[in-house]
Amino acid sequence: MDARAGLCYVRPMPRIRLTLAYDGTDYAGWQLQGRGERTVQGEVEKAVAKICADHTGGERIPVNGAGRTDSGVHALGQVAHFDAPEALGGIPWAKALNGLMRPDVRVVEASVAAPRFHCRIDARSKTYAYTLWLDRTHVNPLRRRYVWGMQQPINLAAMDEAAQIFLGTHDFNSFKNAGTPVGARGTVRTITHLWREPGMLPAEMVWRIRADGFLKQMVRNIMGCLVEVGKGKVLPQDVRSIIERRDRNHALPTAPPWGLCMERVYYGDDEPAPGAPLDRAHDDHQVAGGAPQRPDGAGGEPAV
Repeated sequence: MDARAGLCYVRPMPRIRLTLAYDGTDYAGWQLQGRGERTVQGEVEKAVAKICADHTGGERIPVNGAGRTDSGVHALGQVAHFDAPEALGGIPWAKALNGLMRPDVRVVEASVAAPRFHCRIDARSKTYAYTLWLDRTHVNPLRRRYVWGMQQPINLAAMDEAAQIFLGTHDFNSFKNAGTPVGARGTVRTITHLWREPGMLPAEMVWRIRADGFLKQMVRNIMGCLVEVGKGKVLPQDVRSIIERRDRNHALPTAPPWGLCMERVYYGDDEPAPGAPLDRAHDDHQVAGGAPQRPDGAGGEPAV
């Protein structure tokens, strides 16, 4: 059986593609845990099961996700898919699922995908955003679930310098979660974009990172490193040696999960070529209070 096609060779089952947004605060991440913990995957599968119950005899319908966001991590553009009973392929899936799920998980878009579409295998790149709160006097209570509050001044120019070093193809073993198993691909990934721009409120600075894939907690570990650079505890030029060391056993902190958001997954033709201008239409919810900044401080398009 072809892993991409699932059961479609056994009986006709339309493959439903979902784009999901969720507040991850009250979830133990995307993936089912098997310990009774609430997960986003479990929430979606529970709703799918209710809709399909009369056609499946109570069998579980697995919902696959493009990325396994950690506990407390949010999403605006998580992509998922599942195989629906043939009779239900044409129903309004977004409306049906949203009517059954908790309000902190929502289907933004639903469509019938090609039978061999696989949200994880076919993904060409992903963009994550991490939001820092720079006002040391307080964190806005309406934003506290989505930002990492800084307790001391941050040197953004030093962070910009360090961000340049992450660009390109590297072995990111130093920036994966300790003890995480890796597959045949290993720990090499390519970061094509890493830039910052203003967030929703004046005190926010959003760092966005796009790569062809991410190791577990890789973004949070990169952000932890960049913040240490901003605090002056790590020099920008030291970042290269940390990458080249390929050893997670260092003292750099992992940024907390609540500042992280999975923003977009790219497939095939919708992925911009390296060096091409970024489509910020998807990111308008984050941009306010000034022109986008790039690592060299010149504004306009981010460095590539």
